[in-house]
Amino acid sequence: MTHTETKDRRPWWRSPRASSLVAISLGTVGVAQRDIHRRASSEIRGSKVLWRLVSLNAVGALAYLKWGKTGSTTSA
Repeated sequence: MTHTETKDRRPWWRSPRASSLVAISLGTVGVAQRDIHRRASSEIRGSKVLWRLVSLNAVGALAYLKWGKTGSTTSA
């Protein structure tokens, strides 16, 4: 087998796809955490502490962004 035919032997967590997924996950968690921090308790369904814990992973962060906010916004 020549050097051009060698198989990429990187571990799965060093692949470009894994790096992209980690970046997207961290971004989603960051957006959710920032939104929880900036919103008043009256604009969040349930407890802010509970949503902070739930949104520590990407699935929980997406759940918060979909269902955790009440949708009440203030217009100037």
